[in-house]
Amino acid sequence: MLMLLLAALFAIPLGLDLYMPVPEDNPLTTERVERGRDLFFDTRLSRDRTIACASCHDPERAFSDGRPVPIGVFNRVGKRSAPALVNRAWGRAFFWDGRAATLEVQVLQPIQDPNEMDMTLPEVSARVGMPIDEVSRSLASFVRSLLSGDSAFDRFIDGDRTALTAEQQAGLQLFRGKANCTACHVGPTFTDERFHNTGVAWSDGRLLDEGRFAVSGKAEDRGAFKTPTLREIARTAPYMHDGSLGTLREVVDYYDRGGNPNPVLDVELRPLKLTSSEKDALISFLLSLNGGPQADHRQPAR
Repeated sequence: MLMLLLAALFAIPLGLDLYMPVPEDNPLTTERVERGRDLFFDTRLSRDRTIACASCHDPERAFSDGRPVPIGVFNRVGKRSAPALVNRAWGRAFFWDGRAATLEVQVLQPIQDPNEMDMTLPEVSARVGMPIDEVSRSLASFVRSLLSGDSAFDRFIDGDRTALTAEQQAGLQLFRGKANCTACHVGPTFTDERFHNTGVAWSDGRLLDEGRFAVSGKAEDRGAFKTPTLREIARTAPYMHDGSLGTLREVVDYYDRGGNPNPVLDVELRPLKLTSSEKDALISFLLSLNGGPQADHRQPAR
């Protein structure tokens, strides 16, 4: 029943249907989603009671931040951009480096990060009067409910040939072809859930951030970061793991020149030689990935 409710409220993205992967030990229930929503906006989860999950994952920004990197308790500065949380129910690993295998693990890590919320799990449990396992399951359930679909692109693929403008249709062809975006941004979630070195972390002959390598220890993962979803991309600037690119035009220009060359640059990256009008068309298509109205995930009344 809850899945049918979520489908009606959010218009689950094309191709995802109702087959949301949910752990057996954390079945999705309305009560748990609502409890998770309350916790998501609860500043008691942070050391100085000023930061909530929503502080870095703003519903108005598709649950992203709007800053290059997040600001945590006592104005401490984070290391990587806060990614959008939409459609993370279908995620295979979490964080830019994929260090969390499940949402249940992921949701607790910002709480414990000294630069974010700076709490211990026993302290959180005592503050909210809830076992930490329930905090984890509830927050994870809420994140699973954050869905984006019913975009102009979805309506076009579903048969409405008027849903995309001529320029957006041209952009779609570029996305699938000359621009080679589908090398990484594939399927209904527009991410391959893999890790790629696009050169963003390479500067002055060295990597400023080892990325996935710090987790996997594999040489090929040096400077590699998780492919973000392109759903709601117009709402989630700035872009890249470090928030270094402020606009979609900057992102397209970056990939057009083939990224930053480095010893482990992804093999799919190469200069694209897009014209100015082709760049405009590609950006116009990306704007079509904004979804329809979502359910109310604003801060609950206290």
